[in-house]
Amino acid sequence: MSVPKDLQFPDLKFVKLSPPAVHPLFRYNGFRPERTVLAKGHMRAPGRKAFPINVIYDRDVTITLSDGTRIYADVFRPANDSSRVPALIPWSAYGKTGTGPQQYDTMGPFRSGIPLERTSGYEKFEAPDPAEWCARGYAVINIDARGAGMSEGNIRWWGEQDARDIYDTIDWLSKQSWCNGSVGMVGNSWLATSQLNFAARLKHPALKALAPLEGLTDAYRDLIVRGGMPHNPKFHKRMMTGFAGMNYMEDMPSMYKLRPLFDDYWASKRVHPEKIDLPMYILASYSTGLHSRGSFETFRTAGSAQKWLRVHPYQEWYDLYREDVNEDLQRFFDRYCKFLDNGWERDTPPVRLSLLGFEKSPAKTVVERPEQEYPLARQHYETYHLDVATRTLTTERLDEISRASYEAHSLNDTLDFTLYFAKDTELIGYSKVSIWMSCAEMGDLDVVVQIRKISAKGELLEHLNYPCPVPVEQVPNTNIVKFLGPQGLLRASHIVSKDEENSTDVEIIYKHDKLKAIEPGSMVKLEITLWPIGMVFAKGEGIMLRVAGHDLSYPEVEDVTKVEPDDENVGRHIVYTGGEFDSTLTIPVVHPKE
Repeated sequence: MSVPKDLQFPDLKFVKLSPPAVHPLFRYNGFRPERTVLAKGHMRAPGRKAFPINVIYDRDVTITLSDGTRIYADVFRPANDSSRVPALIPWSAYGKTGTGPQQYDTMGPFRSGIPLERTSGYEKFEAPDPAEWCARGYAVINIDARGAGMSEGNIRWWGEQDARDIYDTIDWLSKQSWCNGSVGMVGNSWLATSQLNFAARLKHPALKALAPLEGLTDAYRDLIVRGGMPHNPKFHKRMMTGFAGMNYMEDMPSMYKLRPLFDDYWASKRVHPEKIDLPMYILASYSTGLHSRGSFETFRTAGSAQKWLRVHPYQEWYDLYREDVNEDLQRFFDRYCKFLDNGWERDTPPVRLSLLGFEKSPAKTVVERPEQEYPLARQHYETYHLDVATRTLTTERLDEISRASYEAHSLNDTLDFTLYFAKDTELIGYSKVSIWMSCAEMGDLDVVVQIRKISAKGELLEHLNYPCPVPVEQVPNTNIVKFLGPQGLLRASHIVSKDEENSTDVEIIYKHDKLKAIEPGSMVKLEITLWPIGMVFAKGEGIMLRVAGHDLSYPEVEDVTKVEPDDENVGRHIVYTGGEFDSTLTIPVVHPKE
């Protein structure tokens, strides 16, 4: 097959995929359309989760899409011919049934916190386990999306084609003799984004409910380019090696070089949750560097009147296989896919909010506290002034102008400002840094700001995203397992694209559709909104605001190392505070007794 050409975007790049049989990272076990009954007690391998009931396993089932393309699915369903069940779709281009290179035992330290016996090995990456969900009265449909595995066509990153393929698949599933006519969608990350992408573009009467368990809504702002800065390019390069197929894959990460500004290509990948009107079980966390903003944004903007947000204090894969989570998620799907009057709406608060306490802190993590909205109505904003002379955050505006600098293209240099709380405090919601800066050596600045939690003694603290068998100091430094704090990123030349109509005092939105160079040496005010924060502090603890030219989080996964910064900075960045250059931090504060 020749390199595909996209009619809408002629410059669109594609990469040739390795077939699953020869891909060095795939655990391919052949193309074999057949039916097997996995008997009660069946284990795929020693130590794995056993199937609690008899399950019919139909391998490599053909689904023919409306344009004639054939995709293949593995269908797991209860072996009970007398009952029809809903179908759950975890949709992605990853390997369909435990075959892809994305394996929990290699993606995160200590198997991502998931005990081996908790999963059967038949689960699709970031998806419900068939051994778990068939016993709960559901069919699980592990699909290789267009172009993935042996499925025909080319892999696309979401967009219109992916939505049409999902429509055809829902239509096919709803007509199967074993299906009760109801279809739900569920899964983490790519799988969550696929749900949102479909439901914001098309509707099918058989699709009854969505469970986007952490997904992004804007591939440009959330994933590839944050604040106008290229984001996580090494991770995306690594991610592109995790797909197998017989043809090609759209190379979305490389499109930044051709289209560095937000244009019609990036708009074609953007999801509009306000167009979604289905019942939604929305998951969010603070730990991910990929879709924390998108998860909260989905809840805030989704058009559905039936939507629930659960904010957990973990990493999404660990959370996905928790027993109590599966019980909770079943109640949601039972209500909307089996039409059971089980009290879901009555018993479930609109928001269940977690706040991170961090390791070695006397402040305990708050786990899924019931709330009525997000952000909280009872929050109030407090603004603090940066003082480079004392490296502190102060309530008093400074009269005297001060300046300090850091090496812009460095993995180590930062300017840090501290603040300690005089009483127990919670920070919940969105924060903003307004900061005056200059750079004599270059006509642009890539700037990163981060809020870290510090102990009463000023020690930087870390949060473990799942239980680990060793102290935090011995846990590998990767974002999968260690969360440091929320970040905001901005390339200074993009401030000209500020969306004045849709920005608020704290949530600054940039269109990123144009840029204007910064005169070298000139002072410029940058307004940077950070991704959502959720932290709890004991009296005497505090925060450190860090300002740097590089990403301040740990690498997303262990095998993506940071040797050289990803920014394009040159020289030193100068930060100004005081007088007419009043640099500030605004944070969303809630005191527990309020």
